[in-house]
Amino acid sequence: MASITVPNPLPSPEQDAQTLRKAFQGWGTDEKAIIGILGHRKAAQRAAISETYARLYNESLLQRLHSELSGDFRGAVMLWTADPAERDAKLAYKALKKKDDRHVWVIIELACASSSDHLMAVRKAYHSLFSSSIEEDIAFKFSETNLLRQLLVRLVSSYRYDGEHVDEEMAKYEAAELHDDIRKSQPRHAEVIRIISTRNKVQLKETLKHYEQNFGKAIDEDINNQGSSQLFSMLKAIVWCLTSPERHFAEVIRSSILGLGTDEASLTRSIVSRAEIDMKKIKEEYKKRYRTTLNDDVIGDTSGYYKSFLLALVGSADS
Repeated sequence: MASITVPNPLPSPEQDAQTLRKAFQGWGTDEKAIIGILGHRKAAQRAAISETYARLYNESLLQRLHSELSGDFRGAVMLWTADPAERDAKLAYKALKKKDDRHVWVIIELACASSSDHLMAVRKAYHSLFSSSIEEDIAFKFSETNLLRQLLVRLVSSYRYDGEHVDEEMAKYEAAELHDDIRKSQPRHAEVIRIISTRNKVQLKETLKHYEQNFGKAIDEDINNQGSSQLFSMLKAIVWCLTSPERHFAEVIRSSILGLGTDEASLTRSIVSRAEIDMKKIKEEYKKRYRTTLNDDVIGDTSGYYKSFLLALVGSADS
């Protein structure tokens, strides 16, 4: 359900590298040429272009982009062009260095909306880039008594089964466990953490289906009814990222656009990280929930080459 379009026939990495080189030379940078190439290539294709560019011109494509571009446009292009695992490792590292906890969304998205193989690749990249593990840095950020510490460490350490097998009896049993724990005035949370952090996504979807069928409300409704504590807010995001990430990212994008000023960091991260995964589903969810298109909101709230690049990744409103 990727949203980007790739030309057919596809130019070779050598041709793309040469076109980019020309875009960097002469009087001013040809930003349209950069968008025309990088905004319409998949991850493996971008990697091939970066390798070819370095071989042909003895310089890093990312470093050259950094020197040629500026502002939010530069940030978006560089995130998109970077190796996805290294990109997400750097985003996680930056989030964990922030003082306030709202940046924990980045860790939740990484741990819960990624495939197990991608999460493993990010953990390896994190260790290589920063000489520490993401688990260590999460544990360092939160106190021992903070339940988020245990929950996030478990989430980023998980390698979930990726098959389609579902245990119906277990789903019914764990739906009841979740229900009892969430609706208690002083929940134990241990069962919630165990189930959320270990079960594969197909199994978890079945569990949440039984939750709603047996207890009359979806789990996110019950979570909302428990108040606005940080833990319950994060728990809802975790459930959505695991079972229907399009709901989470539609909400993040909408929140980044509404209000005074745009949260460009959240907007860029959401579009860049999902353009090759499920952006079409996010656009459908966005239109259903907000009675407008994601494309229209991007057009109305961004400008210049930054807007053009995001729209290239988002694709047309009809696709």
